[in-house]
Amino acid sequence: MYGAGNIGRGFIGQLLSQSGYQVAFIDVNQTVISALNERKSYPVEILENEANSEVLVENVYGVDGMDVDAVADEIRRADVMATAVGVNVLPRIVGNIAKGLKARWDEGNETPLNIIICENLIGADSFLREKICELLSADEVEKFDSRVGLVEASIGRMVPIQTPEMTKNDPLRVCVEPFCNLIVDRDAFRGEIPPVVNMSAYAPFQLYIERKLYVHNMGHSMTAYLGQLKGYEYIWQAIEDPEIETIVQRGMTATALALSLRYNVPFKDLYEHVEDLLYRFTNRKLGDTVFRVGRDLPRKLSPDDRLIGAIRACLETGVNPAPLYAAVAAALRFAPDETSEKPASEILTEISKLSVDSEEYQQIMRYAELLDGENGVATVRAAIKRSMSQY
Repeated sequence: MYGAGNIGRGFIGQLLSQSGYQVAFIDVNQTVISALNERKSYPVEILENEANSEVLVENVYGVDGMDVDAVADEIRRADVMATAVGVNVLPRIVGNIAKGLKARWDEGNETPLNIIICENLIGADSFLREKICELLSADEVEKFDSRVGLVEASIGRMVPIQTPEMTKNDPLRVCVEPFCNLIVDRDAFRGEIPPVVNMSAYAPFQLYIERKLYVHNMGHSMTAYLGQLKGYEYIWQAIEDPEIETIVQRGMTATALALSLRYNVPFKDLYEHVEDLLYRFTNRKLGDTVFRVGRDLPRKLSPDDRLIGAIRACLETGVNPAPLYAAVAAALRFAPDETSEKPASEILTEISKLSVDSEEYQQIMRYAELLDGENGVATVRAAIKRSMSQY
């Protein structure tokens, strides 16, 4: 398990351990690595509104990510591998991965190695392949393509920022929500799909990538941006506001319908996912903040990300994206953020790549004006209702 952070320990590592694997966590956090090697286990606390529970993850140990030889040796011997290091760190670990793969092949190990990529990056498989193959010979690239599966995953479990109250001064303790299903790309595996508890393999996987980004992440962000306008600190506070819940539900339903039309799958299944997410957003024990969910506007307002990408999915399938226009308008009012000093027009043209003459730009600016008025969120909710009833 490359990455011993919140997702690595609180989700993927837990599933691998419960599947009967001995789990080697690779990380540069020496405190975490030392504690793993000393205790060989760690607690995962499941936070629910009603009552908490705890799972002890066992049969684990730590490996220093700076020890290139040790990391390569773990990859050489691995039955299955996963990454959860963060998009910015991925390029830094490819050298160790390449060295470990070469060690496997040098000793004649032709067993496929599937790497489950748990990163918030569309096209993470292609990105990782390109970086690794730069370090391989032509013959090794052939081996790589036939023996290494780069398996994208949809990370649905919500893991909040760990507060001192959550960790209880334990560097290994991690608190998570109950949802614990791992969805992966069935077509990306090489050889047999490894047995992992709660892992489901689907194809075409692009549907699940877009469901995570354009329904889950988009709805979460909508809740944050509208919540900030009404002065809420936590996501659960925002989603329990009837005005905000109505707008978020309409937005998530719109993108669910768009994906149903785009991929010719039953709308019922996607809508049930929307309702489940709306309930999960109400989890008070997670303590997830509006700021954490809404931050990083340059990424979240980029052309293919959760908001602008969802709008385009709706327009391409003939679905009214009115609630999504309102969500972007609310994002333009989000502060503090590194874009908060930029004018809205500049954010939309430079970051979101929208033309000032486009329908998307005009509608977003219209909703931004409504939000600036008295009772802005209530006014926007009424405007969305009118727009969708006339569609």
